[in-house]
Amino acid sequence: MQIGRKAVPLHPQIAIFTHYYIFMALKIVVLAKQVPDTRNVGKDAMTAEGTVNRAALPAIFNPEDLNALEQALRLKEQNPGSTVGILTMGPPRAGEIIRQGLYRGADTGWLLTDRLFAGADTLATSYALATAIKKIGDVDIVIGGRQAIDGDTAQVGPQVAQKLGLNQVTYAEEVLSVKDGKAVIKRVIDGGVETVEAPLPVVITVNGSAAPCRPQNAKLVMKYKRATCPMERTSPNPSEGGENDYSYLYEERPYLTLNQWSVADVDGDVNQCGLAGSPTKVKAIKNIVFQAKESKTLTASDADIEGMIKELLDEKIIG
Repeated sequence: MQIGRKAVPLHPQIAIFTHYYIFMALKIVVLAKQVPDTRNVGKDAMTAEGTVNRAALPAIFNPEDLNALEQALRLKEQNPGSTVGILTMGPPRAGEIIRQGLYRGADTGWLLTDRLFAGADTLATSYALATAIKKIGDVDIVIGGRQAIDGDTAQVGPQVAQKLGLNQVTYAEEVLSVKDGKAVIKRVIDGGVETVEAPLPVVITVNGSAAPCRPQNAKLVMKYKRATCPMERTSPNPSEGGENDYSYLYEERPYLTLNQWSVADVDGDVNQCGLAGSPTKVKAIKNIVFQAKESKTLTASDADIEGMIKELLDEKIIG
């Protein structure tokens, strides 16, 4: 928390008042996920074990997590001294999610990557994220998208809150302010919106109807484009199919080495991680395309409407 002082112009004939205002420096963690682009689901989208074959699908930043990142960055701007970190779980290539956050104004990131994390359902995922947040420590706000497009469960955020014993606000559309140790949040409910107040620390999940995330900043792209976690780095010898040797950069600029944590690093229980800690399994993944075989033109007459309803009932499409 930082205390600032606002000066008032002097005047010889009036009393001088000094106004104080309080900035609350926040430690914000954004839960972000690299997800398969579900617009390109094909026959190879599922593995024999019943998990998503992520290697067969293009990987993108989960859309609603970008909405959450924008809210975090706005809070950082409103509260000088605040920091924003990206927490994600996945294979080494998921480090790209942290870089995309850094390009937009985040300060740091943590990648949970370990074969023991693989195949996690929402229960195992929330357990892993909760253990990482405990390791990060002293977090004021945990914020993420309402749900990921590869599962659409909207369970991870609330489960993280439950495991950490924190307050939670779901379906948020805007974090209006943070003051006096409380967050004021506008959220969407059936029939409208409501404004709620939640004590810190708090877990917030954000809707896709929230403000879109700002574009990447060119200067930040240049600063962080070589930022990687250790497991992302390929062979430094181009003759071996690797990239150019940038090892000197990591020695000169420590901020280019992203945090990489395993199950052991976060003191996780292997029986609660990955497939071992996942009571639910995906049975099948299908790509369904709806196509109209024929069409009919109806008038507004009662006879046409009654005929359409009868046909839909006979075909058991409704009813």
